[in-house]
Amino acid sequence: MTPGGEQLFARHPANPIIRASDLPYAANAVFNPGAARVNGETVLLLRVEDLRGISHLQVARSVDGATGWRFDETPLLQPTPTHPEEVWGCEDPRLIWLPDREEWAIVYTAYSDLGPLVSLAMTSDFHEVRRFGPVMPPEDKDAALFPRPFSGRWAMIHRPAPLRGGAHMWISYSPDLRHWGDHTLLIEARRGAWWDAEKIGLGPPPIETPEGWLVMYHGAHGTASGPIYRVGLALLDLEQPEHVLHRSDNWVLGPLADYERVGDVNKVVFPNGWIHDEATGTLSLYYGAGDSVVALATARMADVLDNVRSAPPPQHRRASDWYASR
Repeated sequence: MTPGGEQLFARHPANPIIRASDLPYAANAVFNPGAARVNGETVLLLRVEDLRGISHLQVARSVDGATGWRFDETPLLQPTPTHPEEVWGCEDPRLIWLPDREEWAIVYTAYSDLGPLVSLAMTSDFHEVRRFGPVMPPEDKDAALFPRPFSGRWAMIHRPAPLRGGAHMWISYSPDLRHWGDHTLLIEARRGAWWDAEKIGLGPPPIETPEGWLVMYHGAHGTASGPIYRVGLALLDLEQPEHVLHRSDNWVLGPLADYERVGDVNKVVFPNGWIHDEATGTLSLYYGAGDSVVALATARMADVLDNVRSAPPPQHRRASDWYASR
């Protein structure tokens, strides 16, 4: 394996699996999809940037999750005058099945004229949707729910943008999915020359495993030619998810292919969705490449867990404890 872990995830030979030219209407780019498995099909909720530069969320469906994509006639979520928080677009969805509610949560970035914020919507079939509206004020993004509550409270990972310093991942709790508190620093962006220095954010929603909650996150490394977006792994405690058990030192996927290195934004891999097939042990990762197209990479879940477990445990299990000790 390379220092960046590039052999852990294998890129699909048909990549990019979705381009803007595949859509049934004109668009500039399609990227950063949420992913779900519904009624024997893979459902992607795509971020589509139109020819104005404003994004909406469009459903695509495929039997094998890689080819033969069918697109709904109209977007599932698009900016509407009744929701001014979306005036500049709906972006970067994460899809989470909530067994207690028997419906899918869509956590997405709504782009208001005061900046990006976290919004929540619900659907049972990806044909109709109910908006809950904003759940975090600007500036905040890169958010997803955990699929089950903890001691009666829901939990959400998100990434507020501070006025000073780096941008870090936080976890917050809610009794009703509307009112959020107990905001706690979860994973801090590293400093210096690290691949995940200064700015990080959640990738796909957490996956529950016997070893802990598997988390993938992106890190933006600043260079003279602009940032490079790569992704790494972390493992959280099953019942106290604010406790970090492991965090990988190396990235596990970075922009190497041409469609990842050249696009509207160069040198970007940005995963928002993954699907774990428990029968085969395969983890399918759906990601935006170059902020222009959708790509797919796969790995064995056992190998992914081995990778993150091999990382040393952090000095402090809670990032907030480490932060307070400085």
